[in-house]
Amino acid sequence: IGGFDLHDNLNRDHPALLKQINDAMLSFNGALTEMGVNDQVVTFTASEFGRTLSSNGNGSDHGWGGHHFLMGGDVLGGQLYGSLPLPELNGPNDIGQGRLIPTLAVDQLGWALAKWFGVAESDRNWVMPNAGNFDPLACMRA
Repeated sequence: IGGFDLHDNLNRDHPALLKQINDAMLSFNGALTEMGVNDQVVTFTASEFGRTLSSNGNGSDHGWGGHHFLMGGDVLGGQLYGSLPLPELNGPNDIGQGRLIPTLAVDQLGWALAKWFGVAESDRNWVMPNAGNFDPLACMRA
């Protein structure tokens, strides 16, 4: 799904995009459950960038921090990995212009998923070359 590069019309367009993702994931999860394969599938969201907290007048600019969602019968649900930053301009997690520093790298999420898929520890640097720069267990702890 595209359309999240909301430099304009953020307040108008963003809620509809989130609803579209919600409805699609809900429908897909229902179909997986109905087929009896929910424990064999992990569905996740991904994005190459986040958005700033600050407004550019009618939207926001490219940022760093963002959220990712995972679902599936084998996913330990209801957990938050990383920590929620304070959503305030010039706050402790803002490095300028409303750009938040993430507390968990996408590489950590990717490595946790790769392990679930059965990738061997010895292949970590080949599959996720930057994962070694971060705590490898951060996405696997409750």
